[in-house]
Amino acid sequence: MINYTEEGKGFPIVLIHGFCETHEVWLKVAPLLAANYRIISIDLPGFGKSDALTRPFTIDDAARKVIHFIENDLKLTTCVAFGHSLGGYVVLAMAEHRPQLLAGFGLIHSTAFADSQDRKVARGKVIEFVKENGVNPFVQSFIPPLFFSRSHPAVADTVTLAEHTPPQTLIGYTEAMRARPDRTHILKQYKNPVLFVAGEKDSIIPVQSLEEQAKLATLPSLVILHNAAHMGMLENVPETTQAIQMFMRRLEV
Repeated sequence: MINYTEEGKGFPIVLIHGFCETHEVWLKVAPLLAANYRIISIDLPGFGKSDALTRPFTIDDAARKVIHFIENDLKLTTCVAFGHSLGGYVVLAMAEHRPQLLAGFGLIHSTAFADSQDRKVARGKVIEFVKENGVNPFVQSFIPPLFFSRSHPAVADTVTLAEHTPPQTLIGYTEAMRARPDRTHILKQYKNPVLFVAGEKDSIIPVQSLEEQAKLATLPSLVILHNAAHMGMLENVPETTQAIQMFMRRLEV
């Protein structure tokens, strides 16, 4: 079962959250988009109130669950999906397995590149730390640096949200992210528009990385958010919303 919220009417947009998050990270953006579109904000399997996947699982397994939900529960034949960070990895897998389902998609502070070797080593350290110390100490150190300003009012709420992540979900997705393949070939093959949203202060997915990836896509749109790092939908709500709205108007759906 995939837990979700829904608001608005019009062409369907599926919003997919990132690592140690739930659909709640979209709560400021979703109502603004709902003025013109049908907004479906989901909890990925294992997060929030959605049923967990059985470990070990892959990003592709999560993507197949989301595809099944969209096609069989929502009965949709087309939509646009936007994924934040981990959610972008899921969206890329969706575009690989069911490209005809997506009229377009967006990577919000996300990347088609696989983990570097150093990043894979860091993922392993996260797994060991959580096994030894639990979820709370990890997210308390992990979440604040995702924001440009650690004093941003959304930091505390995001930490609290992340603290509810089940340890097996956290470990399972860390393993899945570490093992995910490079999907730059999807950017090259996909014929519909792709939105890239970068935070000018993002040290995890730097602007130059998304500038490089945008050059690979057939119909790219690149938006750089000011005064934002990795959490644009909380740090810069107006520019994030505007980026999605302009992208949707470009699709003419």
